[in-house]
Amino acid sequence: MYKSFVAALSAVLLLSSSATVVAQQPDTVTGDRAGDMTADLVLVRPLGIVGTVIGAAVFVVSLPFTLPTGSAGDAAHELVGKPFEYTFNRPLGDFQHCGADRHPCGSRP
Repeated sequence: MYKSFVAALSAVLLLSSSATVVAQQPDTVTGDRAGDMTADLVLVRPLGIVGTVIGAAVFVVSLPFTLPTGSAGDAAHELVGKPFEYTFNRPLGDFQHCGADRHPCGSRP
């Protein structure tokens, strides 16, 4: 009796967890596009602005170390370019693709 109850409970839990995955739309984080757009507008974009400003400050501080080695361009791309692109050059609600050509965010097109 106990083993059949555990088996039935396991089957119900397994099926219920897979049902939620089937209900989600592809390429969404929250399960629907409107939720993704809202989360992007309210949370992700403001954090991206903060990240861009902090990255710019860190880049300026790193200049004495990156200029002599010739890596200032790489530092600028990583610390300022990527956060800027993710914040301002990405369709609303799309957390993976940037730009008009829809390249992966953070990569150089």
